[in-house]
Amino acid sequence: MTKQEFVDQVASKSGLSRRDAAKAVDAFLESVTETLKRRDQVSFTGFGKFSTAERAAREGVNPRNPGQKVHIPAATVPRFQAGSSLKQALKA
Repeated sequence: MTKQEFVDQVASKSGLSRRDAAKAVDAFLESVTETLKRRDQVSFTGFGKFSTAERAAREGVNPRNPGQKVHIPAATVPRFQAGSSLKQALKA
């Protein structure tokens, strides 16, 4: 599903115009991004939790030259942990 398809679905389910639904989706994405930049987490009970994690620096292998080692720097990465209601919905 693309962002535009998601916006169309939000518009049809909420009764909002496509323009208003697009603004709502953009506001949601910006809010989650800003919260994660501050290293906070966003939790939706039953749906899941967005958070960040620190990934340590490590040595990797250059895929073009498997004999060559490359340094992969440490990074902060986003994480999503599914909630119980989402997990149950997918099992059905």
